[in-house]
Amino acid sequence: MKGNLIIISSPSGGGKGTLIKGVLKTVANIGYSVSYTTRAMRVGETHGRDYFFVSRAEFENLIEHGNFLEYAEVHENFYGTSLNQVKTEIEAGRDIILEIDVQGAASVREKIPEVVSIFILPPSYEVLAARLTARATEKREDLSLRLSNSIDEVNRFSEFEYIVVNDEIKRATLDLQIIILAERLKRIRQSRAIQGILDSFDKMKKTKN
Repeated sequence: MKGNLIIISSPSGGGKGTLIKGVLKTVANIGYSVSYTTRAMRVGETHGRDYFFVSRAEFENLIEHGNFLEYAEVHENFYGTSLNQVKTEIEAGRDIILEIDVQGAASVREKIPEVVSIFILPPSYEVLAARLTARATEKREDLSLRLSNSIDEVNRFSEFEYIVVNDEIKRATLDLQIIILAERLKRIRQSRAIQGILDSFDKMKKTKN
């Protein structure tokens, strides 16, 4: 059985990164797609773990060679998802999470309609602004841009199948876990296993007859 492709989006400061880390620690057989970006590395980040940090020229070369499932320019920087990593994980039967913006999510949905899409909502604009300010990783003008963009991003929540309100980390992480596990139990995703069970019953029925 193939794994599920799961896209998780939110405005900057929505807390999707924290929730995803919680899920990766507690849910088995799931991976995380490390995106490529042209933005500068922040304090505490590691190349290859948080992102693959590349130059704009390197990113454009990757685009030219068809290495991305999706890519978009957000806050004046490029972000992209490795096509090869996604294919490898899914074919191996592992779920894989893509932490992407709303533009990237729309692009993936067009290419892969069966993708599981989840949007993380902050409890309010005020809480989002406080989180971004406390993070202190952007210049004032960059912070202003992210807050301005968050209004449009939040208004695209209806494009997603599931909504998780991140008002309390423990509960929101549990909600995310439940969604991922419930998706694995859908009939259509278990068709091969179900058929094997039905075949065993058919075999017994024929034996008795």
